[in-house]
Amino acid sequence: MMVKSITSPSNPLIKKIASLNDKPKLRKETESFVIEGKKEILMAIRGGYTPSVMLFNPVIVRYNQLFDLYGEVLFSTEMIEVTNLVYNKIAYRETTEGVMAIFKQRKTNLPDLSWTSDTPLLLVAESPEKPGNIGALLRTADAAGVDAVIIANPTTDMFNPNIIRSSVGTLFTTQIATATTDEVIHFLKSKKLQIICATLADNALSCYKMNFKLPTAIVVGTESSGLSETWINAADYNVIIPMGGQVDSMNVSVSAAILLFEAVRQRKH
Repeated sequence: MMVKSITSPSNPLIKKIASLNDKPKLRKETESFVIEGKKEILMAIRGGYTPSVMLFNPVIVRYNQLFDLYGEVLFSTEMIEVTNLVYNKIAYRETTEGVMAIFKQRKTNLPDLSWTSDTPLLLVAESPEKPGNIGALLRTADAAGVDAVIIANPTTDMFNPNIIRSSVGTLFTTQIATATTDEVIHFLKSKKLQIICATLADNALSCYKMNFKLPTAIVVGTESSGLSETWINAADYNVIIPMGGQVDSMNVSVSAAILLFEAVRQRKH
């Protein structure tokens, strides 16, 4: 296996990687993105993604260690070792593991979603504002074993490095789609899923009185403004999480976790 070397921070590939991390437009135009970190890269490979280029800092991690981790996929990957100076220029995380790779994006179209369960469980998030929250939602959805995650009216591309980092790679092992709110509602209704929206609406029922054993899409909104009226009006049920304190809302990933695991609990009984 031939390993190339880059020693200059001004190398065109190094500039491209830095730009892919910083510029959503370039990620969209090239349909590519960068993953940094051993576990995140491994999760992507397990999810069926194949790296085109992998860069590593041999001071931090050796080639044979990467081969032990990723196996024969490296035979079809361009391997490049870089110096400390070069790696520090493109490292996105404060604590790094010395390896990053370029991958091709996958489409995130609604019609591509599929499941084999007769009672699918989906998580929908409308316009989540922070990449970190999207990552947390993906981790929560993975832990609950949902069939798919849908982002309605997305405000950022799904291959944002902060989403990748905060999802700890579950971005690549979970079915994901993005679309407008109207498109998502039409899709869910066509699949005959009950739409359960987490809101503070006057007609909201306690989430603990809901039947989550049916085919279900749980919908959460932003912490600042909640769900749009379009979702509230389209819902089969609007639900609220009973709380005993002074605040009337929680972090969106916390709310999603409570609702998803209530569904999981019901489905196990």
